Amino acid sequence: MKHWKETAEILGRVGRLAEAGRQAALATVVHIEGSAYRRAGAKFLVEEDGRTSGGVSGGCLEADVRETALEVLREGIPRLLHYDTGDDDTKVWGLGLGCNGSVDIFVQPATLPAAMEVTARVADLLAGELPFAVSTVVGGESHVGSAMVLGAEGIVSGSTGDGGLDREVARRAAGLLARGESSLDEIRSLEVFTEVQTPPPHLVVFGAGDDAIPICAYAADAGFRVSVVDHRQAYLSSERFPGATRLYLRRAEEGTDALPLGPRTYAVVKTHSLAQDREWVRRLLATEIPYIGLLGPRARKAEIVSEVGGTVGERVYGPVGLDVGAEGPEQIAVSIVAELLAVQSSRDPWHLREKEGAIHAT
Repeated sequence: MKHWKETAEILGRVGRLAEAGRQAALATVVHIEGSAYRRAGAKFLVEEDGRTSGGVSGGCLEADVRETALEVLREGIPRLLHYDTGDDDTKVWGLGLGCNGSVDIFVQPATLPAAMEVTARVADLLAGELPFAVSTVVGGESHVGSAMVLGAEGIVSGSTGDGGLDREVARRAAGLLARGESSLDEIRSLEVFTEVQTPPPHLVVFGAGDDAIPICAYAADAGFRVSVVDHRQAYLSSERFPGATRLYLRRAEEGTDALPLGPRTYAVVKTHSLAQDREWVRRLLATEIPYIGLLGPRARKAEIVSEVGGTVGERVYGPVGLDVGAEGPEQIAVSIVAELLAVQSSRDPWHLREKEGAIHAT
């Protein structure tokens, strides 16, 4: 979910650098084993002057990847790096980090004309609502760095330069796209990384009061596409909600037309008006959205659900948020976004110290 937003931001930066005639290299996580802070598809941009954005680890690998990326810019030759993050300093690429995992990272020039053609198409797709895949040759004797963009109907842009290889990569990518999985695979003795990008879910916040500001900010940073709905024009501004993609001026009685309400949408209702909350809940219960977070005590939720003629079903989360001892708008926002992430990933929240196996393993 995070990768969609991160990729859009980084590729936007790549486009601006290319237009200014400046160079940059892009590092992408293509494979992990064991415990790893970031997952396949995480990106790290290194500009010619050394400035960086994004990340491929929790800060452990970035300094080394940055130096490699600057070498890639000077030489113009992509590289596939392997890092073993265990505690054995004698291993090849061993950093003695004690993280008990390994990470493969592909570093390539990002502002060359061939790369920019793919980048422009990916940027267009990131502005839409459909999943897609990008397959890149990251290792082997030939075609390294060549990439293809693929949608549900096949190849959208790019090529490896080999028609037969293109068709084989496209077939493999189609299966991964259908499953929503990214993967590093061997195809014709070449290592091909297929990154599947799935549009992140929407979060619609009903109520643009001051306490909605941290909710929207944290949710947008986490990767949700955030919309805010309120009937007060003065409250709806990009200055108050810089991370929101849409601001809607309306009351509940005006309906839900044009709002992104579907099976991949989450809603938080917090207008601080019992009447407005009740009407929004009434309309939201008639949609397919799986999560309706309702601010306020349990008795208030029961009253609202009873008045709209429904039942206290699993879709209504009220009081909204996880029990983390939150106090004040910012802490409550953390508890709400944490609950959203848990519901979105179908996880029961608990302490990581109680989890067996790799912390970040799926």
